[in-house]
Amino acid sequence: MQPSLEKLKKYFSLERQTGFNDQAIIGGLGKIHDAWTSEARNEGVSEDIIEAVSTRLRDYHTLTPQGRADSLKGLWRRIESLEGSSAPEPASQPVAESAPADMVGTGSPESSVPPTPPVSSRSAGKGAPAKRERPAPPRAPASKPAISDSVPGAKVSGTPAALNASLTVLSGVGPRHATTLEKLGLHTLGDMLYFFPRRYDDYSQLKPINRLWYGEQVTVIGMVQSVTSRPVRGGKMQIVETILSDGTGALRITFFNQPWIANRLKEGMSISVSGKIEQYLGRLVLNNPEWEPIETENLHTNRIVPVYPLTADITQKWLRRQMNQVVTFWAPRVADPLPQSVKESAGLKDLGDALVHAHFPESQSHLKAARERLAFDEIFYLQMGVLRQKRDWQSATARVFEVEDDWLSARVATLPYELTGAQKRVIGDMRDDLKAGKPMNRLLQGDVGSGKTIVAALAVAMINHSGAQAAIMAPTSILAEQHYRSFLALLTNESGEKGYLRPEQVRLLVGDTAASDRKDILEGLASGNVKVLIGTHALIEEPVQFKDLQLTVIDEQHRFGVEQRAALRRKGESPHLLVMTATPIPRSLALTLYGDLDLSVMDEMPAGRQPVATYVLTPRERERAYSLIRSQVANGRQVFMVYPLIEESEKSEQKAAVEEHERLQKEIFPNLRLGLLHGRIKPDEKDTVMAHFRDGMYDILVSTTVIEVGVDVPNATVMLIEGANHFGLAQLHQLRGRVGRGGGESFCMLIPDHEDAVENERLLAMAQTTDGFVLAELDLKQRGPGEFLGTRQAGYASTLKMASLSDVALIEKARDQAQQLFTVDPELRAPEHALLSEAVHRFWGGGKGDVS
Repeated sequence: MQPSLEKLKKYFSLERQTGFNDQAIIGGLGKIHDAWTSEARNEGVSEDIIEAVSTRLRDYHTLTPQGRADSLKGLWRRIESLEGSSAPEPASQPVAESAPADMVGTGSPESSVPPTPPVSSRSAGKGAPAKRERPAPPRAPASKPAISDSVPGAKVSGTPAALNASLTVLSGVGPRHATTLEKLGLHTLGDMLYFFPRRYDDYSQLKPINRLWYGEQVTVIGMVQSVTSRPVRGGKMQIVETILSDGTGALRITFFNQPWIANRLKEGMSISVSGKIEQYLGRLVLNNPEWEPIETENLHTNRIVPVYPLTADITQKWLRRQMNQVVTFWAPRVADPLPQSVKESAGLKDLGDALVHAHFPESQSHLKAARERLAFDEIFYLQMGVLRQKRDWQSATARVFEVEDDWLSARVATLPYELTGAQKRVIGDMRDDLKAGKPMNRLLQGDVGSGKTIVAALAVAMINHSGAQAAIMAPTSILAEQHYRSFLALLTNESGEKGYLRPEQVRLLVGDTAASDRKDILEGLASGNVKVLIGTHALIEEPVQFKDLQLTVIDEQHRFGVEQRAALRRKGESPHLLVMTATPIPRSLALTLYGDLDLSVMDEMPAGRQPVATYVLTPRERERAYSLIRSQVANGRQVFMVYPLIEESEKSEQKAAVEEHERLQKEIFPNLRLGLLHGRIKPDEKDTVMAHFRDGMYDILVSTTVIEVGVDVPNATVMLIEGANHFGLAQLHQLRGRVGRGGGESFCMLIPDHEDAVENERLLAMAQTTDGFVLAELDLKQRGPGEFLGTRQAGYASTLKMASLSDVALIEKARDQAQQLFTVDPELRAPEHALLSEAVHRFWGGGKGDVS
């Protein structure tokens, strides 16, 4: 069967599902006549068939639903007899009891749900004429819902199966356009429903021509007075000019290189134009505006206009038209998975209504309510999955580890300084976790220098006290080496007496560990003699096998992916897990992204640590910073000088660091020793440079943000950050934490690119507080959640199309509703939660999650 006949069959099938109400195509089935006839003739379809189709389509809109059904039935029989096709015919009853398989190409004999009565086309904006209401067909008896294969006892979604259909079922979308739309991630009708605009232009406020102002974004309705066309640039470009009048004045409209418009605009024609008012030779003009006759539904003008992401070969106007086809027809037919009790409690509108107004809002208030509903859904589904992961983790069993008060007191007494109240609190939390019989699954969030390493070392000691093994994974070799030295000091003595380990029982495994040492480590792990292994990604390699791994500690956890964390956990059987981060994360964000983890916060600094004095300097005050650097180096101290990624490319990063390093060495600090560190340096070379700086071989380290996390250089007392306006406050706070770690006075100087009052005011928050959590909250409000998103969270963020992780109020509302529902029905087995169960499953991509 020729493609044109296949397409005709799809149109007829869609018409059958909608009850023969002439809404399979926007504007009526007759709208396909010209395009289809041309396509059919090109394919050599019989003229008898073309004539039969033309005759039936021409009068189709005048028939009753029953008459339309009979007409299409007869037409398809005629096509079969002339074409010899065995294609199924449209049903003869006004409304089909089930959707035909050929409508969606699934091969299924029926849809899961009967069609609902059609929703009349809504006016797309002010000035759009009301369309004649067609009589709604009677509702068909429901067909038996199919059973879900992913959620026990749940029914599949009531969303029409047609939403799985290819985009070629749309009028005006052929294989070429469908291939183009795939570049935007659009494969099915359902994809289009959730392909939201990137912004909206509000043209809903009409203005008379005599009240227009330069620079305004407006919609004007008027009558075409004249249309002229003329070539420019030697005939290489055509300009079409028209004069539009509305009785209050006249406005010149200019279209560049669109000669066909001269044939479409006629004198006396009433049109609506939307665009930005510009000026030419002292007169107001509109250049290349959106326009359309006011008799048509105003999708592009005279309303709040959606602006969608585009790709090559499609225009905004064309895509809006296709979106409108799908949204106005299918959005009201999408089943709402959210229970009515949740919608009422949270004050949310129905899903179908939200989808319509998210694409084509009638007002700003409609748009706000629609976006709130869709954003709520995303956070709600996220929370339901996170709660499920926490429940799954807590349902597992783990070995019990109890430590005596006397033993713990003796270990704490040997520490280099007295524990803070926050550290004592966290140690208490961990003791409770380790003796609960369930795997500890705790996130330890501590500001820079708050003493997380000592707390982690005590957790390891509690495990070692019973003879079990522990693993600590860090993102870089130098950070792993730093932890190794700390754990050696805290956990071992030469004799291994009084509950301490011997030095050879704590080992370091990184990428460049010698082969002989690696062999000894692997043998010691397998025999159980090595009790603590510290390292990088090397820990999760296949040869590394533990005899009795009972605790995994992951430092700077956002640097690791889901699979890497899971691989380390698989080295043991339900091991206890402690993940640590020095990035202060706002509580609302932490509870959303890490709701499956128990959260401990260390918000106190050890006694005696002085705050880093922070100053915001203008570019003209740079020499003051250089003078301070010279004096600190003269006193035997060291300096970090950090440069931003001016452009998002590694090339730009390297250029900035290298050029500044060379300039500073030659012109500013010719007598000092400067090291260079940036993202293009190989990992082993990076570790070497950092080690040389730590060991005092460089006075100044010129670097990009690769030194942001974890590196401990006690002798460094100055942090100079150029282009500070390119960084978030949380990141600046991390960089500031690299100095002042050895006691004594330290300095952080921030130099923005320009003397911008607004930007400098934001940076002044760094000078006013050293509380990382206060700065994190400011960052969340000012820059959104991107500052805090690592591998795991960024995956969540890509799933969120409407929700903003900075919308604390919405997050709180969705989390509260999710917790209430989860308490009542954690498995979502209740009949009224069947659709929700499917929706949560789809959101989480088939149920795969991460519990760390």
